Amino acid sequence: MLTSHIIRVAVEAALAEDAPYGDITCETTIPADETGSAHLTARENGVMSGIDVFAAAFAAQNPAVTVTAAIKDGERFQRGQILATVKGPVRDLLTAERIALNFTQRMSGIATMTAAFVDAVNAIYGDDYDGPVTRPRRYERTRIVDTRKTTPGLRPFEKYAVVCGGGHNHRYGLSDAVMMKDNHLAALAARGIDLAGAIRHVREQVGHTTHIEVEVDRLDQIPAVLAGGADTIMLDNFSLDDTRRGVELIDGKAIVEASGNMSLERVPAVAVTGVDVISGGRAHPLCAQHRPRIGLELVMADTPKHPVNPANCTWTPPPPNQ
Repeated sequence: MLTSHIIRVAVEAALAEDAPYGDITCETTIPADETGSAHLTARENGVMSGIDVFAAAFAAQNPAVTVTAAIKDGERFQRGQILATVKGPVRDLLTAERIALNFTQRMSGIATMTAAFVDAVNAIYGDDYDGPVTRPRRYERTRIVDTRKTTPGLRPFEKYAVVCGGGHNHRYGLSDAVMMKDNHLAALAARGIDLAGAIRHVREQVGHTTHIEVEVDRLDQIPAVLAGGADTIMLDNFSLDDTRRGVELIDGKAIVEASGNMSLERVPAVAVTGVDVISGGRAHPLCAQHRPRIGLELVMADTPKHPVNPANCTWTPPPPNQ
């Protein structure tokens, strides 16, 4: 969960990393008393995520900086749209600018890509879709969910961004749920425990609220997984035909998750089979490779009327290492 505490700690660490001894450029070029404003402007279409993180970066730099948001997380924006206005000392605006943008661009990129996957799936439920559609048993529509393949240290931000884009979160971490994969099953098999027995073995050791998911890569594994009482069955890298047959075999007795080799072009065909959840692929923290171009444009509306005095632009170097 992305909390105010997590945001504050992260942006303070980022600022300390970027300017551990201050901003040399700002301190030698911009008078300390100069104030101004800046607009956060979209340079292409996207989905907003991280507007509070954007504001927190400036607040951590200087609480006197004010950020007025013109958009909420989860809302779509258009090229040229002003997303927020920032006002305060120009030195602080420029020092915190890159940190604020780094968080917001990354999170909005994930939200934007997630929304594209969600839109691709939702299209099959529209009147314009021509073809048979099997509805999922557990949810009204097939869900797009993320994975644990997040940037170390940024998981709360990236998983929050997925939700902003209309997706859902998979387990947050290894402590949240049991997910049994081939290596886990092999370890139990080496002790003489079969697939169904392995699931029951785990069930006996965890709390009654703990969810158990089992990954399969063949159709003939499904009956044993059902017999063991798994809550979710992940069909890993199944063909479309096998995915359809897997959904029929499971027959609503467990949540059906499809994973592996997912793309914008493929997810509608996977969703048509009736799976409850689609995870992985590029639909996960979901392509932080794509960052909507969002820029901070400085407006020197509050520039002092007196000429700049070079004496006001000084930088004190850090003390030498002891």
